[in-house]
Amino acid sequence: MSIFNAFNASSSALTAQRLRMDVISSNIANANTTRATVNENGEYEPYRRKMVEMEPADKSFQSFLQKATNTSSNPASGVKVSGIVEDEEPFKLSYDPTHPDANEAGYVQLPNVDPLKEMVDLMSATRSYEANITALNASKSMLMKALEIGK
Repeated sequence: MSIFNAFNASSSALTAQRLRMDVISSNIANANTTRATVNENGEYEPYRRKMVEMEPADKSFQSFLQKATNTSSNPASGVKVSGIVEDEEPFKLSYDPTHPDANEAGYVQLPNVDPLKEMVDLMSATRSYEANITALNASKSMLMKALEIGK
């Protein structure tokens, strides 16, 4: 077991949470964007909410076997981003016949972004980021104390 396992786990989590905060910020910034992409028919579509998917950094069979038998030599392997996916929730419809993107019935398709949900997700990502900084600082402090003992 390396003395840097805690640093590696915290740094991978910091990177993943930072990306999550960036994606959430993009969602909030595009909450009213009605012309983000072009679909197969050549028509404009609103912005579609994006989400970050994460998974354990070590997904090998050996790591799962070691966890099951409690013989894991690397308990803190970290996390990695497996992808950024689009939310398949349908777009919101709003009646506004004066809007340039309104259809024949006067309805405008709005992005499937809920600013309240995004703010909650942003707070969660921020708290996770702060918790990982605290864990990183605690690991650093323990290593510094160990070096002082060695004097």
